[in-house]
Amino acid sequence: MCKGVDRDLRQYIEQNIIPRYSAFDAAHDEDHVRAVISQSMALAEHYDVDENMVYAIAAYHDTGLAEGREHHHEVSRCIILADSELRRWFTPAQIAVMADAAEDHRASSDHEPRSIYGRIVAEADRQIDAEVTLRRTVQYTLAHYPEMTRDENFERCMSHLVGKYGREGYLRLWIPESDNARRLEEFRRLIEDGEGIRRAFDAIYDALTAGL
Repeated sequence: MCKGVDRDLRQYIEQNIIPRYSAFDAAHDEDHVRAVISQSMALAEHYDVDENMVYAIAAYHDTGLAEGREHHHEVSRCIILADSELRRWFTPAQIAVMADAAEDHRASSDHEPRSIYGRIVAEADRQIDAEVTLRRTVQYTLAHYPEMTRDENFERCMSHLVGKYGREGYLRLWIPESDNARRLEEFRRLIEDGEGIRRAFDAIYDALTAGL
């Protein structure tokens, strides 16, 4: 999938950027960044874009989590701009576009991505999968709000899912070639099925807390 990417760039990112994700939460670990890279490269095949730029943007998009979640997209932008190693492969203009794209990837952003690169990584980052998303939401709540009861955890998860993925939620899709639209509709139907989403939640909650 990344065969067209410069070998030295890939080596630098594999050794210095992707390992940073091991310090983040389960929803933003190395598996996550590799999935975003893979999906970004697949979407890029539909457009006349620079593969090296697409690869690098996807790799850096969540690095700002090192300073917390709230402003991580802005910090990711700063990390790209500050990484002098990127000048080995990209012009200042390209690096500026990459920084914008990383900042624009966040689902709750108040503006549309400013370039096709931003739209690609934003779409790739959605990774709409009902089971994976629900599991990561439960994991996040267990990690950050361990005092919550099962029912409180469920209520928080539902608030997040409806607010982001519901029909009036803030999630927006940008790439028509993506399969996300179909997956989102399937997820919405599950969210709207009260008994179905509760059964799915309980199964995941039980599995994650079994060893506690």
